Amino acid sequence: MARIGIIGSEGRMGHALARAVEAAGHDCAGGVDRGGDVAGLADHSDVLVDFSSPTALEGNLHAAIGAGIPILVGTTGLEERHHAALDSAGGAIAVLQTGNTSLGVTLLAHLVREAASKLGPEWDIEIVEMHHRMKVDAPSGTALLLGEAAAEGRRIELAAHSERGRDGQTGRRASGAIGFASLRGGTVAGEHSVILAGEQERIVLSHSAEDRMIFARGAVRGAAWLIGQPAGRYTMGQVLGL
Repeated sequence: MARIGIIGSEGRMGHALARAVEAAGHDCAGGVDRGGDVAGLADHSDVLVDFSSPTALEGNLHAAIGAGIPILVGTTGLEERHHAALDSAGGAIAVLQTGNTSLGVTLLAHLVREAASKLGPEWDIEIVEMHHRMKVDAPSGTALLLGEAAAEGRRIELAAHSERGRDGQTGRRASGAIGFASLRGGTVAGEHSVILAGEQERIVLSHSAEDRMIFARGAVRGAAWLIGQPAGRYTMGQVLGL
């Protein structure tokens, strides 16, 4: 039984995580929200799960390092400096950062990587995602995760090949580009489709989230897996053995 500490405990994901920890037979070591004592929580936990905000990430990483425990980061909207901080933390503790903790999305990313690696650049890749009206970042962390999977399959850099926010006279689609479209509305928990469009044929790989509990359950499984792992950066794919 693992003692799992929750950062961002008062948010919707925080409440879902507390339920998932209990359902999995683990012990919730407690939770903190904005301004809370993360270091104190870390001292009483075997692993931390962070679904708070990008501005809190560096402090949360320092707390995990200080306690010598692993941390799973599901916070989205991260920038390059945040990933640099994650890399640095990975030199001292086990760190798993992902844009989506769903086991289904983890497998979807694996399938996207495989499909992109087998099909040539003449197959256009478009990623369409939809979330509830309250989501503040776009494209979603999951869409970017899928885009990275496609880019890895093609052995290219996503940043140099992504197309976002098309509007007006954009010209023809760039060969080899990975396109993104973000939809917002209602209470949609999360829908993602990766479209691979070739000549006279299309492949669509999709995932629909019906409840936040799928992310909470995946995060708890990933957090428990992290305990005992050596220092380094890890992925949800490794949790599934992919």
